[in-house]
Amino acid sequence: MSPRLLFLLKYREANWGSGSDLSSGLKNSVSFIVHMLRHNNIQAKMMQLVDNNCIDKAVTEYQPTLVIIEAFWVVPSKLDILQKLHPRVNWAVRNHSEMAFLANEGMSMDWIYGYLSRGVEIMNNSPRAVDDVKTIAHAYGAGLEQLVSYAPNFYPIEPSTSKSATPWVANDTVKIGCFGAIRPLKNHLTQAVAAIKFAGKVGRKLEFHVNSSRVEGYGAPIVKNLREMFSHTRRAVLVEHPWIPRLASWGAEDETQFTFLDLMRTMNYSLQCSFSETFNIVSADAIWMRVPVITSAQVPFLSHQFHADPNDSESIVGRLMMANNQRPGDHLDWLEKQSHELKTYCKITEQHWIHRFG
Repeated sequence: MSPRLLFLLKYREANWGSGSDLSSGLKNSVSFIVHMLRHNNIQAKMMQLVDNNCIDKAVTEYQPTLVIIEAFWVVPSKLDILQKLHPRVNWAVRNHSEMAFLANEGMSMDWIYGYLSRGVEIMNNSPRAVDDVKTIAHAYGAGLEQLVSYAPNFYPIEPSTSKSATPWVANDTVKIGCFGAIRPLKNHLTQAVAAIKFAGKVGRKLEFHVNSSRVEGYGAPIVKNLREMFSHTRRAVLVEHPWIPRLASWGAEDETQFTFLDLMRTMNYSLQCSFSETFNIVSADAIWMRVPVITSAQVPFLSHQFHADPNDSESIVGRLMMANNQRPGDHLDWLEKQSHELKTYCKITEQHWIHRFG
């Protein structure tokens, strides 16, 4: 029987500044994988469900061979019922976080045991998470580590990569984007300090752009500190944006409305020097929109040339200066190298999924 994959997400009533159920990074990443699988003639579907009680109906309708629950939102005991109702279906939960992030989820270790003890596969989208979860699984019981697997993210770079690049810094203001949900491990404040230092070094005013309407996991003090710092800072402003539609690369959104990709393309630089990442769609968006990005080593698809130490604002400034000091024309090589590295990573991802399910 040909594989039929059903990806299940929890519907999120988003109050992030512009309507409900706006695309999250999780929803985007799953939609990218589903689209890629279909492109390779693998049957796949993504569904958003209100709660655990909707799963039976979704599985009955689609008749999948494998259900992949995206992130930890289904109570393990619910699988007892679902496995009896659908004995021919295989079950998996896909983990999108590493230990630093899971440490803030109070139920994560208990639920990992709950899934594994029921024979539910735990798919992880980073090699480090695979290794750590395998360690935990083996500690829970001999042989349980066989249920831990790798299922990396995919990002579709469309031909629009050929768009002309945003000028490095063509006027008296440098625009630096530090987008994404505001939470402690995203490290916004250190990056803001680095942006202020960098603007001073290049003799420009600064616009530091963030998404301030999506605040999670004790992120409120971070927003408060950003606002207070910039309110007293000369020649620098904090520009706050709501969470806005991303615009799926294959045209799923209304192409006339202003989207996150439109916003990203107006930036001179993008910073994503986080403390913990398993992929980072914002960095991929920057690359697709031809914006140079500086990340931490946590972002897996970029090499050390584009990495800065997230604990050291001077390290971040150094990478920004390296990008800024590119000779005329060389900045295109910088952008092409970032694009090539992302494409290479995603080609390997595509081959991984095809090898298992194709």
